[in-house]
Amino acid sequence: MATLPDPDNKPGPTPSHRPTKRDDLLEIEATRDLTAAEHALGFWPAIRQYPQATFWSMFFCLAVVMAGYDAQIITSFYALPAFQQKYGSPRRSDIPSGGPDIEYEVPAPWQTALGMGNPIGQILGALASGYPLERFGRRWTLAACCVWSIGLVFVQFFATSVGMLCAGEILGGLAYGFYVVIAPTYSSEICPLALRGFLTTSVNLAFVIGQFVAQGVAAGLESRLDQWAYKAPFALQWLWPVIILIGLPFAPESPYWLVRQGRNADARQSIVQLSSSKNPPDVDQVLLGIEQTDLLEQELEASSSYWDCFKGANLVRTEISIMVYLIQVIGGNPLIAYATYFFEQAGLKSSDAFNMGVGNTALGFVGTITSWPLMNYFGLGRRTIYNSGMIFMTILLFVIGFLSIPTNNTAAVWAMATLMDIWTFTYQMTVGPICFVILAEISATRLRSRTIAVATAVQAAATIVTTVAMPYIFNSDEANWGGKAGFLFGGISLVCLGWCYFRLPESRGRTFEELDILFQKKVPARQFKHYDLHVEDEAASQG
Repeated sequence: MATLPDPDNKPGPTPSHRPTKRDDLLEIEATRDLTAAEHALGFWPAIRQYPQATFWSMFFCLAVVMAGYDAQIITSFYALPAFQQKYGSPRRSDIPSGGPDIEYEVPAPWQTALGMGNPIGQILGALASGYPLERFGRRWTLAACCVWSIGLVFVQFFATSVGMLCAGEILGGLAYGFYVVIAPTYSSEICPLALRGFLTTSVNLAFVIGQFVAQGVAAGLESRLDQWAYKAPFALQWLWPVIILIGLPFAPESPYWLVRQGRNADARQSIVQLSSSKNPPDVDQVLLGIEQTDLLEQELEASSSYWDCFKGANLVRTEISIMVYLIQVIGGNPLIAYATYFFEQAGLKSSDAFNMGVGNTALGFVGTITSWPLMNYFGLGRRTIYNSGMIFMTILLFVIGFLSIPTNNTAAVWAMATLMDIWTFTYQMTVGPICFVILAEISATRLRSRTIAVATAVQAAATIVTTVAMPYIFNSDEANWGGKAGFLFGGISLVCLGWCYFRLPESRGRTFEELDILFQKKVPARQFKHYDLHVEDEAASQG
């Protein structure tokens, strides 16, 4: 196996430093000290050692704010009186005072068409992201997507028909597909092991911030009956790409990507930029660790195409990545996107529904932040947090379903709305943020952008299904399930919980190299946490 080119003319990894095979068991002696140092580095020392990595990881997550904002603002429009009057159809409803009145509701087909833009765009964008990310790197790809977003916001803002608005949503969604691949990929590649969970959960926090801002904007404009009630929210989308384009020239490129391009000197400089000048890590050792991980993955898999995501040990890694992301959709997350509309259809007044919707996303923000001490202070593993969240969320969904059985019960309506908020808090504290940690950790570094792209595409495809189904589930002139949707998502969530128990491994505290070896050895998911690679390797060597 050839060594990687070294622009500095420094000696490459010697044969004794390379990962080798012995009786089909992989040796990790070359990086034993590096691995031990990674495990020993605590959270706060890592923050002090890598302050720039922390900043730039969160900066890249600004792009994800746009994706969360766009998806939420469209569904919020369905409960917006101005939008309902512009694009809705009249319906008769009996007012408690006794007199009939005319109300408007956006027909289910139009809700489906508008909501379809973001997920369709995400599928196409995610699958298209693989080549430019590997060819041009993370920074240039993100810059191009920001320019694209700025142009497509013009289409949405000046749309003269629903059809034009739908086209703007689909084309704009192409960039969102890139954003949700770039952010977790970049975050996982610029930070040490101690910060990996914290920084990758920031991707979920960015989604929540986008949803929260969208709910707040919609609630603030709820009383307006002119076109600015829905045009102003579109205009706000010009803010984030401009900020990102201003900051990108100063952002360091991913050192993992630079090493794969043979630009080791640039990778070293990137590590220097990402770390503290007063309390720097051993830059040469960090670079060696990145080189060794890349060499190991070259030894295990020569290429890095989409097809390789479904070969050998990578098939299991792709399955896990797809499932943890897919569960976000099929396990009940659409109820968050439709929270305001859900509250309104459940019987709350429009103003109360919007206030509950804002509270729902605010709880999501607090929940995501709460996941940080769970991982770092209490030291809970990814598998533990994810599965615990799934258990509690499944129970809540069934309770919501049972509360919907009584009709015309105001107390039951408020109870369902409250439980929906609790469900959101639980989701955003567990399954929501931990999903992005698992995505960033489970995939092989050479296949990370493509694995995340495949998982994003599958998740977006599932979102299309729910986008089609949700209006028919909730609309009063269709199924009109309301809270009974809890039974549907509760049942699906129960099945997903079974998969999590048997197939979801524990990746906390494992370097990327260790994870490569664990998957190559086909260690069962439930044994990842306690499997000692060094002991096993020594036993194999003595045998």
